[in-house]
Amino acid sequence: MGSIKVQKLSKAFGVHVVFHDVSFELRRGERLGLIGANGAGKSTLLKCLMGEEEYDSGAFVLSEGESVGYLQQDITYADTITLGDVITEAWQDVRHLEQNLKAAEKQMQAEPDNEALMDRYARLQERFEWLGGFSYESMSHKIVQGLGFSEADWSRPVQSFSGGQKTRINLARALVRRPDYLFLDEPTNHLDMDMLEWLEGYLLSYGGGILIVSHDRYFLDRVATGILEMSHGTITKYKGNYTRYIKQSRERREALERAYNKQQEHIKETEEYIRKYKAGIKSKQARGRQSQLNRLERIELAPEDATLHFHFAPAEGCGEKVLVLDDICGGYGDKELFSHLSLLLRRGEAASLIGPNGTGKTTLLRMIMGEKEPDHGHITLGSRVHIGYFSQEHTELKGNWTLVEEMMNEFSYSEDEARNVLGRFLFQGDDVFKTVSNLSGGEQARLALLKLFLQGPNFLILDEPTNHLDIPTREILEQALLDFGGTYLVVSHDRYFLDKITSRTLVLEAKQLHEYLGNYTYYREKEREAEELAAQKAAEQGETVTAASKAEAAKKEAEPQRHTPPAKKAQSYGTTRQLEKIEMKISELEATAKMYEFQLNQPENQTDPERAMELTALYERTQAELEAAYEKWEELSEAE
Repeated sequence: MGSIKVQKLSKAFGVHVVFHDVSFELRRGERLGLIGANGAGKSTLLKCLMGEEEYDSGAFVLSEGESVGYLQQDITYADTITLGDVITEAWQDVRHLEQNLKAAEKQMQAEPDNEALMDRYARLQERFEWLGGFSYESMSHKIVQGLGFSEADWSRPVQSFSGGQKTRINLARALVRRPDYLFLDEPTNHLDMDMLEWLEGYLLSYGGGILIVSHDRYFLDRVATGILEMSHGTITKYKGNYTRYIKQSRERREALERAYNKQQEHIKETEEYIRKYKAGIKSKQARGRQSQLNRLERIELAPEDATLHFHFAPAEGCGEKVLVLDDICGGYGDKELFSHLSLLLRRGEAASLIGPNGTGKTTLLRMIMGEKEPDHGHITLGSRVHIGYFSQEHTELKGNWTLVEEMMNEFSYSEDEARNVLGRFLFQGDDVFKTVSNLSGGEQARLALLKLFLQGPNFLILDEPTNHLDIPTREILEQALLDFGGTYLVVSHDRYFLDKITSRTLVLEAKQLHEYLGNYTYYREKEREAEELAAQKAAEQGETVTAASKAEAAKKEAEPQRHTPPAKKAQSYGTTRQLEKIEMKISELEATAKMYEFQLNQPENQTDPERAMELTALYERTQAELEAAYEKWEELSEAE
């Protein structure tokens, strides 16, 4: 079974040790989530593995001929580079392999009995098939389309896309090559929920090894087969997804604490014995115990990672009706994003607002905040409602102020008071004199949360509050919201976060607002139930149509045969177009089936029952789709 091995890797910047003695193995079929607090060294580790940073000692072992795809958080492109250029460049190795295959074919024609040449050709073909060589163009288009891009976007310069779209282009660049291993640094950033589910499905069907840096716990629960926890410069590996890691990590910490406390008691008792008898009749025994103590391997209990501690002040009372939307229409310029929205949000409710990117969620929040007027309708806030707003762009922060100035100017604090309150949010020492514009995304989010906490609101409007926050800070924010007692409306793509803190889901899609009285998982269950019901009805209708068709066919068979005039040219052309489409679909499905056949034949998958079952299910589903496509093709061929 192929694997990547990281052996005792260490890296330091000057006197600051980022990580030391990092060792782990990533096997084919494994999907490891790399987690840890912001600044723990996760991205630095990936850069060291990809050769973008030099590590100080240790080894990174990658088998010859194996490749790694890498999603970075930030990549810059030349102004003239288009989306199509980025994707085409990603397939350079496959096109080179295709040329080698053609060259080998010509050699085989000249030397048909050359076994070494035949073996080389077989290896090249196997490699070409594994990399998706038989369907790389259609595969590329599917991946790019799955990430929300249209055919027209292929010719657009990368620099013309938004920041979120650029992240998705970088993701497509890493995925389309189908390398042996994938290193993904925050792959879920800027993806809406439909795209997140598409990405999860893609990675679950991926046959190589994957190393994922992510703070998205829901994503890690769905995708990860193991977790690498980075803390205090070292890595600890756990089996299973994020939820299983939480349980194992807690149990490991508790066991370590018990062993540490027991050893400390033993050390204390031994030292007491030595002090008591080192000069007396039992001095020989005391010296023996001292030797034992000197040889004792001490258990090290790493300190807990520093985390911020905060809670919102008890929410002040307000009217029962906190927010009323009455027949709201709005958008930008001539583009209408939503129409005739109505909503009542009551005191104490915890609601989420979700929907695909571009549907107008942030625009609607800006209207509630009074920053933008609706084109039609009215927005009313209840009596004594005090709004606290968290903007995903952090527009409430002053970029040219230092952190101390932000606190002193906004809340009339003295410098000492400002430094004390900043310290509670992990801004300490000279960090408090940094300008806001020089802070990282996570630091800006923490500062914005601090300001929100100090304002004492009773109605919170939060636009992507978990962006750039590490998992420990997300958990603290969750608990603070659960203890809040006021009303809040949250826009977020963090499904784990929404599951924990909301009890009402508002879905903005196709210009309309749909309501579900539960959290995100409840909403998805209802969606699946609706989809299954629709599919069942469609199947029942299909059976009725089929039965009616059979009866009609029997009736026609009993009737005298009549001459049937030829179909109109327009009908023939339409059928031809349908045939072309279904033939393309058949080609794609055949390539997909070949890929699963290849993966099922790999020794590492045959010895892994769980992976074998997963691949078998995917293969059977593809074969069923292929049979349906062939039936449709035969039906259209007869019609033609």
